[in-house]
Amino acid sequence: MTTDTSGNSVLDVDIDALQGGAADLGQYKGKAVLVVNVASKCGLTPQYAGLERLQERYAAQGFTVLGVPCNQFMGQEPGSSEEIAEFCSATYGVTFPMTEKVEVNGDGRHALYDRLTGFADAEGHTGDIRWNFEKFLIGRDGQVVARFGPRTEPESAEVVAAVEAQLA
Repeated sequence: MTTDTSGNSVLDVDIDALQGGAADLGQYKGKAVLVVNVASKCGLTPQYAGLERLQERYAAQGFTVLGVPCNQFMGQEPGSSEEIAEFCSATYGVTFPMTEKVEVNGDGRHALYDRLTGFADAEGHTGDIRWNFEKFLIGRDGQVVARFGPRTEPESAEVVAAVEAQLA
């Protein structure tokens, strides 16, 4: 589903939830959202634990992690929606919302990533997602405020500082 690219906010994009039906990103307007392309069979998969700790630590202050499964990097997210949900819940106790599995690069790039990939990270990288677990922080106004590379841990000082700045 790669429709609606007409609004100004990243949160205006249509995307389905992992378990079906619309994910309704509009419900996150006024919140800070960390959008992360995730995979279950990647060397970086243990980052799920840090993402869940961020969710638990800041959810009450108007923050959420949004996991976006993607199978474009060496087939590291091959499972069905049910398998992905079960893995995340059973292995990492994930409670944050997850979207349908999408493509983040190439001709099939989802509209969400069309909006995200124009934003530069601290090193100036824009464009294609480099690997699983690349992170985008969306501010309360629905605009991208930070981009973090795949190896940047969710609980790193720079991610935590950026999240806290949006919640201040």
